[in-house]
Amino acid sequence: MKEYKPFKSGKVRELYDLGDSLVMVCTDRISAFDVILKDPVPEKGAVLNKMSKFWFDFTKDIVPNHMISIDTKDMP
Repeated sequence: MKEYKPFKSGKVRELYDLGDSLVMVCTDRISAFDVILKDPVPEKGAVLNKMSKFWFDFTKDIVPNHMISIDTKDMP
């Protein structure tokens, strides 16, 4: 995703507009009390993505959701 510029960057997530879809990227950044700390936590973004995928998959029969994929091979 380095060739794309996020249109919104939060404390720990970045949002990219690809025209027909949005991509939310969880980063390794960590924040406390609305301050981004200088040292990231390695693999934190990957863990957040896996946790989200678990819950989206677990509840997909109850409520539809926006999850497409967390596999980077599916990303532009």
